[in-house]
Amino acid sequence: MQILLPNVYFCRYMEDATHKLTIPPPLREGDRAVIVSPASKIDPRFLDGAKQRLEAWGLDVRLAAHAASEHGTYAGTVAQRLADLQRAMDDEDVRLILCSRGGYGCVHLLEGLRFDGVRRAPKWLAGFSDITALHCLWQHEGLATLHAPMARHLTVEPPDDFCTVAMRDVLFGQTGNRADGGTYACAPHKLNRHGTGEGILRGGNLAVAYGLRGTPYDIPAEGTVLFIEDVGERPHAVERMVYNLRLGGVLQRLAGVVVGRFTGYEEDRSLGKELYAALADVLTCCTCPVCFGFPVGHTPMNVPLVCGSRVRLEVDRKGARLLPLTA
Repeated sequence: MQILLPNVYFCRYMEDATHKLTIPPPLREGDRAVIVSPASKIDPRFLDGAKQRLEAWGLDVRLAAHAASEHGTYAGTVAQRLADLQRAMDDEDVRLILCSRGGYGCVHLLEGLRFDGVRRAPKWLAGFSDITALHCLWQHEGLATLHAPMARHLTVEPPDDFCTVAMRDVLFGQTGNRADGGTYACAPHKLNRHGTGEGILRGGNLAVAYGLRGTPYDIPAEGTVLFIEDVGERPHAVERMVYNLRLGGVLQRLAGVVVGRFTGYEEDRSLGKELYAALADVLTCCTCPVCFGFPVGHTPMNVPLVCGSRVRLEVDRKGARLLPLTA
């Protein structure tokens, strides 16, 4: 599989007829970053490792007060986790909020967060998995976020790891200097649906997004290039969630579908076929291009994606390409 680094277009606002997006400015050396734990508790060694990695990028890194706390399976009480995230959002000196890990717990915070501080001083929010709930909230508020690796990845992977370097380049606005044309590309897949679609990149963890269906933070269908991934979900549960999108008329209105990595389960053949083949059957209602096997999910190859950015998805016999659009 060939993976090329994306060229992200940075601006304060991106607009079209239906979409207005605030994109944070690129980071600079000396900028402040805060590591928060808004969901499940985390091994403090990964907090230390992530802090060291961000410091190696030249950032002034702080750990939130309760980043290493424990309250049952969570990284602190709801009040503690909410206070940590809100404090980072309100601090005008903070330019990056890195979520330490996912797990479960972000949904507890959605109703209590205020965005006045983020609007005064736009900043990046980065993470994935359960952090999808925060991505959806940020998109609802018209703010771009970065679906990207978290503390464990930044600790255990080497400094020159592809996704680590790509994440740094996106955050620092340095991808425009590369000669790769600003594209993620992956090999052909037998289940791909050929075509070209343009829209707003949205998505993340399927189960988390599914849990927000019918709420104000639901991912809109119109004009969306949807990417999905998950871990530890049984095949029939994944199929059920995607069927919900079909029966709700979501799949039929998308501009593109990017099926990422589904990991951490046993292929039990409960569906009578392997998972990707079952999903391909559900996705036959799509009139847009569909890409399978994209490198996003709970794997070491988890490329950073700017949620809320405009992209073009091209799928043909040569493979699939996800290109950022600057207008």
